[in-house]
Amino acid sequence: MSTLTSSTHMQGSMGPMALLRRAQSWLDARGKSAWITALIVALVFMWPLGLALLAYMLWSNRLFSNGKQSAVMMSAVSGNSAFDAYRAETLRRLQDEQDSFEAFLARLRDAKDKAEFDQFMDERSRAPHPQTGDDAA
Repeated sequence: MSTLTSSTHMQGSMGPMALLRRAQSWLDARGKSAWITALIVALVFMWPLGLALLAYMLWSNRLFSNGKQSAVMMSAVSGNSAFDAYRAETLRRLQDEQDSFEAFLARLRDAKDKAEFDQFMDERSRAPHPQTGDDAA
């Protein structure tokens, strides 16, 4: 009976990591302003906790992102290792595809910039150069 009581007690209680994940989800649902408010409150009442929260916000890019991507990327584990591995692999693959696409767009912008610059230089070299008074003498 004590085993049943202790296992039921363990399932009902929250560990520190579960509590932190729950707080993170709660703040993510309310957006960037909730994170900033939590940071200010933490800095005012307990500055070491505030500095730790600031470091976490910078590390996880919560301070500069729109929050929606962070909530998806930082979602809690489901408890099913096969699904978690599949989700992690899918997110990694999607991130790789996004990085490849951004690199492709950067190459396109660079090629366009080079073509525009080359066109400018060609037009400049074909245009007649006006003679100044010093050169004409």
